[in-house]
Amino acid sequence: MARRSQKNTRLIASHNARLVRILISLLVACLFFAAGFFIRGNTAILNRMGFETGATADTVNPGMTVSGSTYDSLAARVAEIQGILEKQSFDTIELEEATAQVLSTLADVTNDPSLRYYDSDRYAAYLKDVSGSFSGVGVLFAEYQNSAYVVDVFEGSEAEAKGVQAGDFVVAIDGDRGNNDGWTQAEVVKAVSRDPGETVVLTLRRPATLDAEGGSEYTVTLTCSEISRVNVTSRLMENTIGYIKLAQITQNSDDLVQKAVESLEESGATCYILDLRDNPGGFLTQSVDIVSLFVKSGVVVEIQAKDGLATRTATSSTATDDPMVVLVNQSTAGTAEVIAGALQDNSRAKIVGQRTMGKGSVQSVQELSFGGAIRYTSAYYKTPNGYDIDGNGINPDIQIGLDSDSDADNQLNMAVETAFDAIGGRPASEAESSSDADAASSAPEGGAGQESGEQPNTEGAGQAEAAQ
Repeated sequence: MARRSQKNTRLIASHNARLVRILISLLVACLFFAAGFFIRGNTAILNRMGFETGATADTVNPGMTVSGSTYDSLAARVAEIQGILEKQSFDTIELEEATAQVLSTLADVTNDPSLRYYDSDRYAAYLKDVSGSFSGVGVLFAEYQNSAYVVDVFEGSEAEAKGVQAGDFVVAIDGDRGNNDGWTQAEVVKAVSRDPGETVVLTLRRPATLDAEGGSEYTVTLTCSEISRVNVTSRLMENTIGYIKLAQITQNSDDLVQKAVESLEESGATCYILDLRDNPGGFLTQSVDIVSLFVKSGVVVEIQAKDGLATRTATSSTATDDPMVVLVNQSTAGTAEVIAGALQDNSRAKIVGQRTMGKGSVQSVQELSFGGAIRYTSAYYKTPNGYDIDGNGINPDIQIGLDSDSDADNQLNMAVETAFDAIGGRPASEAESSSDADAASSAPEGGAGQESGEQPNTEGAGQAEAAQ
């Protein structure tokens, strides 16, 4: 029994010894693990031990509030380089110039063609109020691929007399060639909006087409004046078609279009043509309200933003249920495209003309804490059926280009025929008159003529923004 007790005692002692060794090993491993973390974060100890850390002491600029790894943060990389230069280089950085160049390069390498940086002075000019006593140069500007161009020249203006033409791009204003990649529409409008009697020097480029590079440059000096343009015009065509031309989408465009519809209806209109050719767009809320004059309910536009998809719907303020046709061309842009796309997707109108510009993006301007601002694309427009307007444009139901070899407006003529088709054809009396007119036009000289039957109507017409 004694021998058995001694054997058990030895076994227990041996087991306990093994447990102690295991515990000591685990404790040592934990200490090494903790020491590894401590040494790994201590550059000085690693350097004394002979390890290459690849780190540079004091590389972060004191006062930098940016956090992040240089593996995935541009700001952290710039901060590291700035810290090295400030601590170890004899060179100095001109902060404003460096900021402008870095942000300009950043804009160039992004996929957002509208991204641009405004320094404090240029942002102050951008914010300038163009209301009140300011006047313009008789030109309507639009934007194509982030550059401002002339979409229309006011009849009788000095700009028209000096040869400014639609399609000319703005290169410089008073010798200033703009920030980064030229001038945007908003910048141009504000830069040329001055007191009556003041002059502005415009340098313009005339390419063969909107997409073409190059083209001859020319410079004109224009005097600002209180030139204004009727924004909405209307007339009754062939005794039954109400024609409405909308030049741009301003703060009261919906009221003006509604008044035009009501006046034309009183004159006998049973169908309508809405002419959006050369319309550069404008206020989205007004576009929704204009669509609502013709669409009782449903989605007008989808807006794709960073945080999701939003929609705008018709406001139930319908002015007419009569058939309609919409005229568009390559200079129909922005929220004017929203109108065309909404009427097309809601099967409310036939679209006639050319594919629109495809300017379906929204730009926002954000002030910066150190002065100035950046402009960036914050959203995109989609038609009610989810079709992307930006970069694609609206495809007409009936494609037809403008015949430059003829004085006749063949696009409008096609819209008239399409409108008559929508109401079941021309009235019998109109058809007979048309046949008589065709016969007269083919008769020998001295034959009887036929009046067009178009009745001008300016009721409800408003003035477009004059500060352009």
